[in-house]
Amino acid sequence: MTTPSRHPVAFDFFLEIAVIDQLVGTEMERVLPDGVTMASFGLLNHLVSRGGSESPARLAQALQVTKGAITALLKRLEARGLVALSPDPSDGRGKVVALTESGRRSREAAIAALDPLLETFLAAFPEPDLAGALPLLRRVRLDLNRRRYGG
Repeated sequence: MTTPSRHPVAFDFFLEIAVIDQLVGTEMERVLPDGVTMASFGLLNHLVSRGGSESPARLAQALQVTKGAITALLKRLEARGLVALSPDPSDGRGKVVALTESGRRSREAAIAALDPLLETFLAAFPEPDLAGALPLLRRVRLDLNRRRYGG
């Protein structure tokens, strides 16, 4: 593929990642349980990785969405009982989002629903191949994250 970019390899590298992201998102949403979107799955995963709670502003930053988008997502998840919002004890104006037990179970059900998709994928791409790609992908992610925060 030829590109107008002066950096065709880097351009094609990021283009491949973008297309893979779209394709993976579509495949995952196809098998996720009803009502679980990629956005809600990402948020539930993030809360688990952060010990179960986080401020809406930090969630928006981590998931790279606007405050309005995170507010709408949190309202939907709260209405389904997957998260609970409470006042931030360290900042009376702020809120804290906490993963509920129902939210944790929903995440686990989503992961279980993904297992057949992952098994099919592993049949075409064995774990050693994927493990070999992970160091490069992590370095790219860390570099992009540093740039995002001006580091």
